[in-house]
Amino acid sequence: MRQKGVYLITGGLGNIGLLLASFLAKKFKAKLILIGRSGLPERSQWSEILENKVLPNLLCKTNKELMPQAKIVADNFHVMKQVNDELDAARKKITREAERLKNKSKKEKILSGLTKSKYVLLKNQEDLKESEQEKLQEIERIAPVLRKMHGLKEKLRNIFETNKNWSEGLLNLADWLKDIFEYFPKSFGTIKRWIGEIIAYFDEGTTQGVVAGINNKLKLIKRRAFGFRNFDNFQLRSLLTWHFAS
Repeated sequence: MRQKGVYLITGGLGNIGLLLASFLAKKFKAKLILIGRSGLPERSQWSEILENKVLPNLLCKTNKELMPQAKIVADNFHVMKQVNDELDAARKKITREAERLKNKSKKEKILSGLTKSKYVLLKNQEDLKESEQEKLQEIERIAPVLRKMHGLKEKLRNIFETNKNWSEGLLNLADWLKDIFEYFPKSFGTIKRWIGEIIAYFDEGTTQGVVAGINNKLKLIKRRAFGFRNFDNFQLRSLLTWHFAS
């Protein structure tokens, strides 16, 4: 064992795993990756978790055991994802309403404008190709609500990308919240409940993007191999992928 080493503990969310993790954290100030087989909470509990800021007991227990002084930071990816989900839900709703129109020409005009519109609306605006920019303009002409929501989505993304301290971020986020309730009611509620964790992002800039990327790569390695018969082969294949094997 070495000071400030990085250790992966399988079964790390069980009692023995937590005990071992606690020892490594206190004795060696180790960085820990805990993996367990416990599933997500039942779907019936998801609304309560989201609405009332109730974390699963397992995560609460892990946080208290291993990270009593930790500063919790909300990954801006998840905030943007909820905003994007509401934007896409509005797009689908407008499409369904258009399909019920009796005016054939108006119906065709709206449906034509909304065809292949999902990723044009969700993609970062500066990354749109010329043809996608033209499609965005068409969408905005036929659906003013989507124009407003898309503008608000881009404004929030800009807040996350340009603000570098919590006070500046909080002021800009509060200003953004004044305009969104009509369009993003779920995001409005979520941001209000998690405001402390969200503004911590402006100081820390912490995301789980790297960890998520590593996890996805490991899943891809397993799929390509149709599984591994032993851990050593899986470990070697993984190390080779990141050029760590000698």
